[in-house]
Amino acid sequence: MYNNKSPETMKSEDMIASIKSTKNPDWQQLLEQTLQLFDCVTGTLHVLNPKTTILELRARQGIPDFLLPKMTEIPVGKGMAGIAAERKEAVQVCNLQTDDSGVVRPGAKDTKVEGAITAPMLLDGKLYGTLGIAKKEPYEFNESETDSLMAIAASMALLVKDSEN
Repeated sequence: MYNNKSPETMKSEDMIASIKSTKNPDWQQLLEQTLQLFDCVTGTLHVLNPKTTILELRARQGIPDFLLPKMTEIPVGKGMAGIAAERKEAVQVCNLQTDDSGVVRPGAKDTKVEGAITAPMLLDGKLYGTLGIAKKEPYEFNESETDSLMAIAASMALLVKDSEN
């Protein structure tokens, strides 16, 4: 039987199946697996605090310690994570270093990454957090990659929902 799925789709499907079978999520490990899948070096995983509507950092990779005060808690609507959360859609920039769209916060340039995308963790239209990944070089994530990241983020939303119950 012929399978016409792209390699990243096949890998993301395996990761999604693994996430869905997880009972006690290791957020750092999940972030690292996502970064490896997309060949990225930097990433963040934020979970929404439903009482405050603040995105709280649960895992990070490649983020300098001096940026932690700016990234530990992110209001919905601020920066890439906050805007992805507010819009409930993936937000990306081809080159974070030269972006002038207003999406990228000034401190984010200190990460020294360029191609970046953040996906909201959505389940049945409800926001549970955000998943952001980035490459060292300018890069635009294609539709297939964006769809795969959104699907991974959705499976992580299920873990957040289950951990709240």
